[in-house]
Amino acid sequence: MIKTLKEEIRQRLLSQYGNLLSKETLDKPELEAAMKSILDQVIQLRSIDIPEVERKKIVVEMVNELTGFGPLEGVMKDPEITEVMINGHNKIFVEKHGKKVLSEIKFDDEQQLRVFIYKLLAPTRRRVDESFPFVDISLKDGSRVNIIIPPLALDGITVTIRKFLASIQKIEDLIQAQTLDKRMADFLVACIRAKINIIFSGATGAGKTTTLAVLSGYIDSSERIITIEDTAELHLNQDHVVRLETRAMNIESRGEVTIRDLFINSLRMRPSRIILGEIRSTEALDMLQAMCSGHSGSLAVLHANSPTEVIYRLETMVLTSGVALTLDSIHRQINAAVHLIIQQELISDGTRKITHITQINGIKDDGIVLEDIFNYEIDDVGIDGKVNGRFKATGVIPKFYPLFAKKGINLSKDIFTEG
Repeated sequence: MIKTLKEEIRQRLLSQYGNLLSKETLDKPELEAAMKSILDQVIQLRSIDIPEVERKKIVVEMVNELTGFGPLEGVMKDPEITEVMINGHNKIFVEKHGKKVLSEIKFDDEQQLRVFIYKLLAPTRRRVDESFPFVDISLKDGSRVNIIIPPLALDGITVTIRKFLASIQKIEDLIQAQTLDKRMADFLVACIRAKINIIFSGATGAGKTTTLAVLSGYIDSSERIITIEDTAELHLNQDHVVRLETRAMNIESRGEVTIRDLFINSLRMRPSRIILGEIRSTEALDMLQAMCSGHSGSLAVLHANSPTEVIYRLETMVLTSGVALTLDSIHRQINAAVHLIIQQELISDGTRKITHITQINGIKDDGIVLEDIFNYEIDDVGIDGKVNGRFKATGVIPKFYPLFAKKGINLSKDIFTEG
C-alpha cells in the first residue's frame, strides 16, 4: 500500500507543484509542507487510516528522495563508480573499474524516475519534454548527464550520468591512475606553460576531458581563460575564467547559439587562452585560423580513435564549413595551428591510458606528417584480464622544443631518450 501511496503522491506533486520542483534550489520546509498536504489529500480521498508516525516517515522519505539522489544516493557517492546508466526505471547499469554491470538498484516506478530528472534539470534552465525529448546537462559537481525520453527512447526514460572524478585533480593523480608516466607528465605540463596548441582525442569515456581539466590547472593564474562548451562541465580553479555555454533553439526554432557562434565572439573578448569542450563541426576552421593568428595555448577536445583520424576529422569539418579551400590549404592550416595531439583510450582492463603523444611536423607527399613523441605499448594480457604494458619515449624531440627555453621553462632533453 505504501508503494502505491508514494506513486500517487509523486503524480500529484508533478501536477500541483511543478513550479516548486523547477526552482534552482529546493526549499526543504516548503517541500515538506507540499508533501504533507498531498499525503493528507490522498488519505482523505481513499478514506484510509495511517498513523501519524507512519505519515511523518513517508514525508521524510519522499523529501530525502527529492533533496538527494533517491535510489542512486549510494552509487553517486561511491568513488569507484564512474558512470551510471539508467535504462528505464527498473534497469540500472553502473561502470566500476571500467566494467559495466547490472546493479540491483531500481526506481519504484517511472513516476519516481520522472521526479528524479525534474530534480536534475531544476538548476540548469533546461527542460526535456515532447518538444525537446533529449538534453545534456552538467551537475554542480561537474558530472555530465544525458537524458532522452519516449518516444525516442523506446524502452522508457534513459539517463546516462558520467560522474566527475573528484579524486583526479592534479597531474600526480593521473600518474597514480597509470594514465601516463612521470616523463609524459613533465612534458605535458611544460607544453601547457609554453602555450602549445593541443587537441585531446579519444573515444567516448576515454577520459580525455578529465585529462584536459587536470592540465588546464597549470595555466598561469594571470591569464584570461575562456571555456566554450555545449554543456558546461569544466570547473577551473583560476580566478580569471569566463565560461560560455551553447543554447538550443526554442520551440519556435529560434534563438540557437552554436559552438561556432561562441568561438567567434570569444575572439573579441581578449582571451589569453581558449578551451573548446569539443570540436564537432564548422568551428574547426575558425579554431585553426585563430591558432594561426596569435591565440596560442588553445586546447580542444575531439572524438577520434587515433591521431591520424584527428587529421581526417579536421579535414572533413573544414570542408563542410562552406569556405572554398583545397586539401593542401587545409593541411597548411593544420600544420601551422596544431602542435600536439594527445590520444587517450579506455583499455580492455578498464584503465585509461594516454596511448600517443603525437606532434604534427610538416607536410609530405600531400599529407600531414605525424610523429609520436611518447606512446604506450601493450606487452600482453594476463589470465586475470589485466593488461601489461609500458610507456615509451620514441626518441623524437619535438620541433617546438626551443619554445620551452624562450618561456623560461627548464625541461631536459633527456626525457625524450628512446626507451
